[in-house]
Amino acid sequence: MKNSAVKADFSYSMMKRLKTVLKRSPVEVATLGVLVLLSGYFALPSAARATASALSVGRSTALEVSAMQNATLPFGQLPTSGLRNPTYTMRVVASAYNSLPEQTDDTPFITANGTYVHDGVIAANFLPMGTLLKIPDYYGDQVFIVADRMNKRYDQRIDIWMEGVHEARQFGVRTVAIEVYRK
Repeated sequence: MKNSAVKADFSYSMMKRLKTVLKRSPVEVATLGVLVLLSGYFALPSAARATASALSVGRSTALEVSAMQNATLPFGQLPTSGLRNPTYTMRVVASAYNSLPEQTDDTPFITANGTYVHDGVIAANFLPMGTLLKIPDYYGDQVFIVADRMNKRYDQRIDIWMEGVHEARQFGVRTVAIEVYRK
């Protein structure tokens, strides 16, 4: 009896405060809403709270198990998107370079866009970073990416990164046709 009287007094005082707060700021209204929700939660008997908590844990565990099983299901073969037709083709002078200090700056293995050099990296000043291109006469369908820059005196020229010095010297300097693909 005493407990229900305290709850009634609390509810009455909350309602009285609500009427006062509604004339005030939204922050106070939100705070009051939280207090009302908390008072309703604590008014529940502890056995009901324990049951609700157990159901919540059971549901949560079931969802976690389902997610783990779903993560291990095979997805099959995902479609791959090839390059479309080239945006344009052009002829440029091509040379090759290596990660040697005399051919690069003080970080010979880092490209201008911050990635490590790898097969398929091209340096070019006249193309935006990330531009994809092919050199079909010499490399067939291999796709290259512009990830590095050259000395500013080389305007319409590409420089292909190669791992071996002998390979780069053998490539030399030649005019090649390139197919440019915009992202």
